[in-house]
Amino acid sequence: MTNFCKLLLLLFSLTLVLPAAAAQPAAPAAARSGPAFDVEAATQRYLDTLTPAQKARSDAYFEGGYWLQLWELVYGLGVAAVFLRLGLGRWLTGVAGRLPRPWLRRLAYLFGYLLLAWGLSFPLSVYVGWVREQQYGMSNQTFGAWLADALKGLALSAVSGSFLLLGVYAAVRRTGRRGWAWATGIVALALVLTVFVGPVFVAPLFNQYTSVPAGPVREGILRMARANGVPADNVYLFDASKQSKRISANVSGLGRTIRLSLNDNLLNRCTPAEVQAVMGHELGHYVLNHIPKMLVFFVVLIGLGLWAVDVVFHRLLGRYGPGWGIASLGDVAGLPLVAALLAVFGFLATPVFNTIIRTQEQEADMFGLNTAREPDAFAKVAMKLSEYRKINPGPVEEIIFFDHPSGRTRVHTAMQWKAEQPR
Repeated sequence: MTNFCKLLLLLFSLTLVLPAAAAQPAAPAAARSGPAFDVEAATQRYLDTLTPAQKARSDAYFEGGYWLQLWELVYGLGVAAVFLRLGLGRWLTGVAGRLPRPWLRRLAYLFGYLLLAWGLSFPLSVYVGWVREQQYGMSNQTFGAWLADALKGLALSAVSGSFLLLGVYAAVRRTGRRGWAWATGIVALALVLTVFVGPVFVAPLFNQYTSVPAGPVREGILRMARANGVPADNVYLFDASKQSKRISANVSGLGRTIRLSLNDNLLNRCTPAEVQAVMGHELGHYVLNHIPKMLVFFVVLIGLGLWAVDVVFHRLLGRYGPGWGIASLGDVAGLPLVAALLAVFGFLATPVFNTIIRTQEQEADMFGLNTAREPDAFAKVAMKLSEYRKINPGPVEEIIFFDHPSGRTRVHTAMQWKAEQPR
């Protein structure tokens, strides 16, 4: 379920997330245009603005995330074992079995599973979402504020998730070994609905959204939008500073709910040129149809994952099903096993997920450079990513672990664009 929630977040907001900025450094001398512009030297000059201490801190934070992916998988498998091997699943089945109707019993099990799994995962969630963010200076939240947001997310996921899963299990029971295909279709519809309603009904539960104040920044963004056929008559500002020091912007929604949004950290801590560079990137997501494309890519991956789960689940069922209290794939008591198998699939498919997202981000980078025409501002923004993202990974490392182009890749792209412009 953790991977599914991450997928919803990715689809809900195609985001260029950036850390908080301090003073804005001037462009390195080698990055200024001239008759002998050297792309590699200009790129290196930007990279050299990062002190050894800053680089070490950035690398430690990001590389720690590699291990967290493994520990989250192990922890998730442990949660599944508590349900399947230690009897929590049987106890929950017994409690839900007191209800009069079969569908109510199933719904109660699903709702109870989501609550209990969240509770069992809570210690790791606290470390990842609050303790670690405080250690590296990324968070502005008190623990109480963080917990309030976490409980809001739990309420949303437990209610909507239990009804979604009720529909999925009903389809699986009625369609047998074709159940994975029907489940894929139901999940796809749920993803589309989530992306559609998210900006209007979900995002405002966590942040306050207002219009960007009238002025050169707002008009510059809307001018870029009009020039590229983006039907936007407003740009939204949200108060992310109450949660994080990171600056960010995003395009979210589908159809009539499409929104261009930026957070108050971006507006308050970046130059107008940097804001233009970031928002040019976000407009690229809309113009290049990245949200519907990503929906298609991810639905295909979800279908492959559910097919793999179907195959492995039936192989395990004959050997372990009776001991785990699972009668069939359509039995809601098998949800802990399904969640464990999906967690393994998601872990193994991480490079594929990351490559899909990173490719679209690279496309949006190029669109933003051609639209905002601010290569040095874009390079400065890319360097600010180093506060929490490793700036100069190896090629294989970037393919496996990066869902956005690395800072070095982005700076090099900006300098290459700059080199090709008439001077």
